[in-house]
Amino acid sequence: MGSGDQDWMRRALSLARRALGRTSPNPAVGAVLVRNGEMVGWGATHRAGGPHAEVVALRRAGEFARGATLYVTLEPCSHYGRTPPCCDALIRAGVARVVCAVQDPSPHVHGTGLARLRDAGIQVEVGLFAEEARRLNEAFFTYIECGRPFVLLKYAISLDGKTATRTGDSRWISSEASRRHVHGLRRVYDAVMCGVGTVLADDPQLTPRPRGRARVGFPWRVVVDSHARTPVTASILKEARRSRVLIATTDQAPLDRVRALEAAGAQVKLLPAADGRVDVGALLAELGRMEITSLLLEGGGELAAAFLQRGLVDKLLAFVAPVLVGGRAAPSPVMGEGVAKMADAVRLERVRVRRFGEDVAIEAYPVRVNVCVRAEGSEG
Repeated sequence: MGSGDQDWMRRALSLARRALGRTSPNPAVGAVLVRNGEMVGWGATHRAGGPHAEVVALRRAGEFARGATLYVTLEPCSHYGRTPPCCDALIRAGVARVVCAVQDPSPHVHGTGLARLRDAGIQVEVGLFAEEARRLNEAFFTYIECGRPFVLLKYAISLDGKTATRTGDSRWISSEASRRHVHGLRRVYDAVMCGVGTVLADDPQLTPRPRGRARVGFPWRVVVDSHARTPVTASILKEARRSRVLIATTDQAPLDRVRALEAAGAQVKLLPAADGRVDVGALLAELGRMEITSLLLEGGGELAAAFLQRGLVDKLLAFVAPVLVGGRAAPSPVMGEGVAKMADAVRLERVRVRRFGEDVAIEAYPVRVNVCVRAEGSEG
């Protein structure tokens, strides 16, 4: 494949990137139709139930799709779901060639879409910018392969590793530029999560700001609260009926507290307990059943430790601010008991360093032997 193919696939990837946060539980896909060196159609996947990227591009192209080359970031679907198969539409339109970045991991598609196109006499090529395409839809791939949301652990720390002062004051460690980036993530991720300790200490809303959003509707806001201690007056519940709040608790929670939270508009899920706390593996499995494909984990330290201990963090984003806090009682981003030996520490790979104002942001992925860590059961 030549440089022209690369340029058109980059265009398709750009279209897919703009659709992130709008398509869940479907992947964000971009498609470009090219005939005689000119783009005749383009599109990105609409919200679930709406047209896929290939269909949007075909509608724009009309008769110019016949004999064209389609550049698409994910394998065209071959099954009836919320919409008819894209493969059939491409065949009917007379597309001559399909350049696909990566195969769809879904068991009802994986390879069958490309095979159907080949059987119809369409030239098919796969693998151009495959890694970029998979990374763009890393949440969708994890959701399909593991049956749970992709988990991004995000926190902000001082240069000496503290998330707050000894009194619990944490506003603001990170810069305004860092906070703007986090609000951008909230507009893309399906759910934002924190522990009840964060609710009690900081009273967060966990909403993206400003209100202009990339996604359709608010993300789910999830509080892990084993004993239903979330106050009904908490900021997170002020718009609960409109903006979807989930309280994850256990059968150890007092029934009157559960009913009060439900009356305030929250959806309360009673989940299995592990060591007296919500089993995070069971919680992720439940979120997967709710078609939540991506989760932004924002606090606090004990919850982060529980996810890391179970191998349920897929990506980490740490904002490091040029400020020193000090203090033995000042909290850290990951609490728990910690590992006994450095050999058992969580190692990170694919490290990327960026600047947000005066902050340094470190983005990385935990090193894993197995690609997928499933959420079901207490062992995860």
